[in-house]
Amino acid sequence: MKKFLFLNLVLLSTFLFAQNVMLNKVVKSHSNNDKVFYKINPETTFAEYLGEVEVQGFSDNDSKVFGMIYKKAKEIGANSFAFLPFEEVDGTLSKFDPAHYKLSLYYLPTSDFTKEENTVYFISSPYKKQTISINNEKLVFEPRTFTEMKMAPGEIYTISTRKLLGSSIKIAAQQNQPVQYFQLSGLSVNSNEYGNPGINLKSGDIIRLEQSYAQFLTTIYQYFK
Repeated sequence: MKKFLFLNLVLLSTFLFAQNVMLNKVVKSHSNNDKVFYKINPETTFAEYLGEVEVQGFSDNDSKVFGMIYKKAKEIGANSFAFLPFEEVDGTLSKFDPAHYKLSLYYLPTSDFTKEENTVYFISSPYKKQTISINNEKLVFEPRTFTEMKMAPGEIYTISTRKLLGSSIKIAAQQNQPVQYFQLSGLSVNSNEYGNPGINLKSGDIIRLEQSYAQFLTTIYQYFK
């Protein structure tokens, strides 16, 4: 009897905390073959609003969650998104809750996406605190955090994981250099599940990410200076 009750509790907890990703509003759809899914500021762009997707339940498998969101977005032709906060009873907007959030979905011509040049984003692991150095200056990341760095012309930046058998990379500003995203991880990371590979480069503990997935992480992770 006790084993039966324990099994029921396990199954119930799995059900209660299972993650669900759903399209809970569709205003219109757009026909396109865009593979990108970029974060935008809808207040400063003329993006076409298509609907919204809701995520219920927390998972630390960010790649899988992104794949689920990406598939839902592509069902209505969305190629961009923005965080949509819930409105509290007093009229204020709620802060981001990793266990329950919504994203607005949009279509924007790819030529209208804002371009960042000579900017680098560093994104932490979702599991543990990490330390890197940038030109010998120590930088500590809490789990699920990120920061950005503007590269100055003519300067070479050496990024190191500060480990005996860790990795390091060198980057520098260049003319028309697109934005770059790197995740710090000692884990094995697979390709994203939304169609195209989400990882372009792996250098030990420093992984270069594709922009769509990286911008999703910078939406659900906390920024720090």
